[in-house]
Amino acid sequence: MRFGGRLVRRLLIVFLLLASTVFAAARQDAGQPDQSRLKPAYRFARNGWIYIHLEGAPADIGYQHGYLLAPEIEDGLNTVKLKDVHRTQRDWNFYRATAQNVLWPHIDLEYQQELQGIAEGLKAHGSTLDLWDVVALNAMEEIPDYYIPWLNKQQRPANAPNLKAPGNCSAFVATGSWTKDHKPVIAHSNWTDIATGKRWTIIFDIVPTHGYHMLTDGFPGIIVSDDDFGINSAGLMVTETTITGFAGFDPNGKPEFVRARKALQYSSSIDRYVQIMLDGNNGGYANDWLLADNNTGEVARFEIGLKLHRVWRTKDGYYAGANYPSDPALTKAETNFNLKNMSSSPNARRKRWQQLMPANQGQIDVALGETFLADHWDTYEGREDRNLHGLCGHGESSATGDRVWNEPPYSPMGAVTAQAADSTMAKDMRLQARAGHPCGEDFIADEFLKEHPEFEWQRPILLDMKGNPWAEFKSSDKP
Repeated sequence: MRFGGRLVRRLLIVFLLLASTVFAAARQDAGQPDQSRLKPAYRFARNGWIYIHLEGAPADIGYQHGYLLAPEIEDGLNTVKLKDVHRTQRDWNFYRATAQNVLWPHIDLEYQQELQGIAEGLKAHGSTLDLWDVVALNAMEEIPDYYIPWLNKQQRPANAPNLKAPGNCSAFVATGSWTKDHKPVIAHSNWTDIATGKRWTIIFDIVPTHGYHMLTDGFPGIIVSDDDFGINSAGLMVTETTITGFAGFDPNGKPEFVRARKALQYSSSIDRYVQIMLDGNNGGYANDWLLADNNTGEVARFEIGLKLHRVWRTKDGYYAGANYPSDPALTKAETNFNLKNMSSSPNARRKRWQQLMPANQGQIDVALGETFLADHWDTYEGREDRNLHGLCGHGESSATGDRVWNEPPYSPMGAVTAQAADSTMAKDMRLQARAGHPCGEDFIADEFLKEHPEFEWQRPILLDMKGNPWAEFKSSDKP
């Protein structure tokens, strides 16, 4: 009996040890991070932004991203899911299947590893989101605005919604005699719905094992800025505005979010940027990219559709963007954009850039760029107003909305963040950023929904978007 008792006790100890090991492993999977992978990474908050430093191999950069931003990624994905399912009439399982079957096979191995790392980091934080959620989130521009319209055209489903390519962003890049110091200046504001824009407030400082150090704004869970504003340690400065009325998609091409991330990470010149973006072009998220090479002082406009593209470049001039196409051939072949409709937001803002830039030639700097982005002058009405005609867009107070985007009156959208940098800042890997309307005015969700109950469906995701002051961020910044 005594021997039997010792045996029972030993078996009990072995059982407890095994149980504790299994329990510890389960905790490691479900909520305990791998500290060795997280060691170089950190985050802090400043003036409405979350700054996050990521460093290492692709899988580790992803893991750090997924773990440190897990609450923001879950919240951001829920926001995108509610909005996109509502407007496209496709459920989230469709988005996940598209991510797995259409996009994933065309993603470079390096970025597959980073996306998998994000999913692993989320899991370590206790999230139930998986890889296909992460990939679908990264394609939040491409799936609803490019792939689904293309698919609807192929399948012709009954009562398909009228989906149009978005019009996102106001921006300029200038150099030479146009700027105060005769060197490049670049500035940009992100235009989107307020629910998404309120959350589009991450500053990513990424030091990859391969490629250049990058400082960029972005959305939680996404490997590229996506709105887009970024600088890299090779001296390249990048932003863009989306082409309104574009139609075209190649499901066998590389996702735009992969090409844009790769272009910022591996480009040391305008030519290289163009080359990477054209490699495997799928037509998703067609843009006018505004680029500056801080080494040569040259700036460029790179307009890319699906079948057509064009590059303009200069060492003494400027390029501006407001969601209008510039190349007549691309405009005719790949868009339905009407350059003569001056009541549209893109054309009204195009005219405003044509007024502001020449009027300030030789004086343009970051401070003036910030002033431009906060501008409310309506060139169509010929007066100051808060609507979608100004460079600082306020859809929430626009009685007309914008038909070319299918935006109804008082749609809660517009300019939601802003960024700017000059040559000296880019050399030092610094940028200026403002969370909220570039003018600094507040958006209060409850007050808005009381006045406009037609947007009540957005209540679960529509938050206050308070104005914030401009803030500076730099590489390897600290709280």
